[in-house]
Amino acid sequence: MRSTLTEIAASAGVSVSTVSKVLNGRTDVSPATRDRIARLLADHGYRTAGTPTAGSGIVDLVIGGLQSPWADALVAGAVGAGVEADCRIVVNDVPDKEGRKSKELAATLERVAARGTDGVLIVHHLPARRDRDRLAAKGVPLVIIDPPEEPGAGVRSVASTNWHGGLAATRHLLELGHHRIAALGGPPHTWSARARVDGYRAALLQAGVPVDEKLVHSAAFSPEAGRAYALHLLDLPEPPTAIAAGNDAQAFGVLQALAERGLRAPYDMSVTGFDDVSVAAWAAPALTTVRQPLEAMAATAFRMLRLVTTGSAAPPEQVELATTLIVRESTAPPSKESSPSQ
Repeated sequence: MRSTLTEIAASAGVSVSTVSKVLNGRTDVSPATRDRIARLLADHGYRTAGTPTAGSGIVDLVIGGLQSPWADALVAGAVGAGVEADCRIVVNDVPDKEGRKSKELAATLERVAARGTDGVLIVHHLPARRDRDRLAAKGVPLVIIDPPEEPGAGVRSVASTNWHGGLAATRHLLELGHHRIAALGGPPHTWSARARVDGYRAALLQAGVPVDEKLVHSAAFSPEAGRAYALHLLDLPEPPTAIAAGNDAQAFGVLQALAERGLRAPYDMSVTGFDDVSVAAWAAPALTTVRQPLEAMAATAFRMLRLVTTGSAAPPEQVELATTLIVRESTAPPSKESSPSQ
């Protein structure tokens, strides 16, 4: 005969009402206390409401910045893979704001685990170790998509070949005849942003072109950042003839800055992006960019998660999908007027 709630409460050193809250899936109990009570309940044959079970048919996608083509592609990839597996994807929006990100993420993961899920896909966030441990204790597998930092051992992740993408974009500009090439990276603490700029540096060094640190800058992955940096570059005594932006949003800001000055890519400055979001081909001019396989990254992460939940095979810990240079109309050889070498 299994123990009564009174006996479990006594073992846990809490009130019966607290045990009842945990049994019914309430979240107004501290995580440490809730975990301790949940283990005792499980040991005595109870199953708490919302306890994750394999085959529940729900996978949670945790993502910020939903109102962007980048996020749209990732959501589409996860949902498409979920449909194939007859699994429902629940999208959880976590605002990507410094200072609130970790707290919001922890609260979201707590809520998801209490409700019940087959697993969690997290985009561009890496939960704190304690939050990852709590998920693991509840049997909830986790895969990170586009990790913001090197995930390390024990963390499954899917990313793209960011370094190679930065290399390919810069090589393309060099092959067109550009030698004064600026680079706009993303936030300096972001793993993918640093890799893209490292690829830019490698391409210049391989071509025997010195890296001019005055032309290398880090900023937010936003149109506003791209516009501001391009206006700064255009005010230099010797502006660059090309700019490799850290993502498509920055590149769109660069194109706007050129238009504001009565200039146009690629005649006055060649511009490359990174991501190949759906609107990149519709920019004016159509944007040369590095295609990051966003939908495939999300679908791959979902399938990795399924391998864990079904136990059919041991998934790899880290996967990188190939990037591809997509040449369109925003890049061309430097004009005689804009090229400092002519």
